[in-house]
Amino acid sequence: MASEPQLTTSTVASEAPEPVWITEAEAAALLSLPEAIEALAEVHRLYAGGEAKNMVKTQAQAGPANLHAVGAVVPGDGIAGTKTWMHTPGGAQPLLVLFSPADGSVVALVEAFALGQRRTGATSALATRELSRPESATLALIGTGKQAAAQAAAVCAVRPIAAISVYGRDAERRRACVERVQERVEAYVREEDSLATALAHGDVITLVTRAAEPFVTASQLNPGTHVNGVGAILPDRRELDVDAVAAFDLIAVDSRDQAKAASGELRAAVADGRLEWSGVHELGEVLTGAVPGRANEDQITFFKAMGVGIADVALGAEVLRRARQQGGGRPLPVTEAAHH
Repeated sequence: MASEPQLTTSTVASEAPEPVWITEAEAAALLSLPEAIEALAEVHRLYAGGEAKNMVKTQAQAGPANLHAVGAVVPGDGIAGTKTWMHTPGGAQPLLVLFSPADGSVVALVEAFALGQRRTGATSALATRELSRPESATLALIGTGKQAAAQAAAVCAVRPIAAISVYGRDAERRRACVERVQERVEAYVREEDSLATALAHGDVITLVTRAAEPFVTASQLNPGTHVNGVGAILPDRRELDVDAVAAFDLIAVDSRDQAKAASGELRAAVADGRLEWSGVHELGEVLTGAVPGRANEDQITFFKAMGVGIADVALGAEVLRRARQQGGGRPLPVTEAAHH
């Protein structure tokens, strides 16, 4: 009887599809927001069950610039990857590298700025879907930067938002943001010249600023509110003060380990004795039912988005799958020696 053929590294490499370069435009076109939400829900469930492995973000600061790297292994997708970018005052150009766990070969390079915005928005949408009141009809959008319009569209995708209040300290940027948001959503979008007024109008509050000092207090959080904390992802930045963090009935994060390392708000509350890390739950635990979600309409809930490698790699894997199906991507030359 003939022996079964042995699968070797060279066999895997020869049978695998050719590696590709996927541009910003292709990545954005291949994956819609609803599709991204479902892909993230699945990978967070895998992460909660220990089936997907997340690489905690690492960074190096050089003056006003920060070099970042995240990564993950998602066995179900047969993909591992890392995303690296340099955040500077002049901008950033993230690059996602996808590898085959079978032989370590590069299977794709993905230009990932637009994909990162899709990931950030879809993550907020997923958390809002799981934690906010289903009838939430108003959004307070605090922050007028590049992420603001995507965040508004994300919340509108999962809740019947009828009105959005936009606040930022700079009046000109605020007006421009209102116009960008209105182009993305059907809800009525209005400019607020007061932070307190904007917050008071939000069933859902999304904070997407670069604030170094906290500006949201406990007294500004109404019963039943859900808050997405998106902007402060470095240890020295905070959007909410310690009293506000202590007021939350349920706190969820995309990665507890990453929050321990870099969430200024949660670290400050723990240091002040107002919070214990055992009271901080991962989004995947809520999705699997291991941790109950919102218990009643009066609870105030908080999701802290740190931006995790499992999310980037899961969306990258989905984009790659679709590119292969549709014949997308540009051939990426890889030398034979690279496979050994």
